[in-house]
Amino acid sequence: MKFLRFGDKGQERPGCLDASGRVRDLSGVAADFGGEGVAITALDRLRAIDPETLPLAPEGARIGCALAFVPNFWAVGLNYARHAQEAGMAIPQEPILFTKATGCLSGPHDPVILPKDSVKSDWEVELGIVIGRDAYHVTETEAPGCVSAYCLINDVSEREFQIERGGQWVKGKSAPTFGPVGPWLVTPDELGDPQAIPLGMSLNGAVQQDSSTADMIFGVAQIVSYMSRFIALRPGDIIATGTPEGVGMGQKPQRFLRPGDVMELWAEGLGRQRQEVVAFPG
Repeated sequence: MKFLRFGDKGQERPGCLDASGRVRDLSGVAADFGGEGVAITALDRLRAIDPETLPLAPEGARIGCALAFVPNFWAVGLNYARHAQEAGMAIPQEPILFTKATGCLSGPHDPVILPKDSVKSDWEVELGIVIGRDAYHVTETEAPGCVSAYCLINDVSEREFQIERGGQWVKGKSAPTFGPVGPWLVTPDELGDPQAIPLGMSLNGAVQQDSSTADMIFGVAQIVSYMSRFIALRPGDIIATGTPEGVGMGQKPQRFLRPGDVMELWAEGLGRQRQEVVAFPG
């Protein structure tokens, strides 16, 4: 099943897609999607509802961030083999983990705002994992059973802030609007094998990234199990699993985002995103 949030910013309601792709309003039967609201048990209860019995959302309603809030926004760096090659870096022996501030969450079609003094903002299409139950020291066999949904993420990144300013990556990953999520949360039964998902990204109509999750160095089960050795994952946590080759930083010459650029992202079964890049206000 596909779940989503619709409505004006700050006034979104939970919804789902019916068999015809129309948005149905779940606000009468579901809490918003975040934390325990996206636990496996919560989504299983909603999956039992016939979407045809729900009211239709207003036609043309804005699609908001698929998650109202997240306890933690985790991410994995350098997790595609060809991306490591374009970066001129060795294949990691263990997943490289970092965080994005939860304040970066944004709708899939909302503008991406360049931070003040940004000179190297970049794009990253990624498969997102939504954790659906407490996970601490789980095995790779147990790990898929801890996932309640998958989603599409643009892990927007300011490379100068991330790499050239010292310290940790988080400050290059966390500006407001640097975490578009959605349009949908897709349950594992509907998505199928998460290691066989074509995904890509275009800039102003020109394809930049065109790959598959089959190129991931560490797959979903490995990531969840590995993280759970060190971190107690919670329902509603989201994990961005890394990006394939074709980012602006890896191009020759390098190409970074400018006001007026349009990013379009897609992943099979997970929908599409479209964001216009705008300058920092003032």
